Amino acid sequence: MPKEALKVLTESMFYVLMAFNAGPMCGTDIAEFVEKKTRGSVPMGPATLYTILAKFEKEQYIREIKVDGRKRTYELTGKGWEAYREEVSRLRRCLTHAEEEAR
Repeated sequence: MPKEALKVLTESMFYVLMAFNAGPMCGTDIAEFVEKKTRGSVPMGPATLYTILAKFEKEQYIREIKVDGRKRTYELTGKGWEAYREEVSRLRRCLTHAEEEAR
């Protein structure tokens, strides 16, 4: 059976989705958000970022809402919000399991 696309997000993917909590963003805005939020602990080079954005657009997690020259602005779709909430829940479960084992 084929693997479901984006079932588990990478750390970089998770932070890109998180960035959209602030509203629509272009790639530069997202990179700045991730840099600030993680204090540089999650590297987000242009190749990584634009590969993620392309995957998210293909899976309809984001949609392009504005083009100004080379600058493209995206917003999260309902499917993207659902993916973000599911990943937050998954990570919370992981932390709960880790805390249970640490006792």
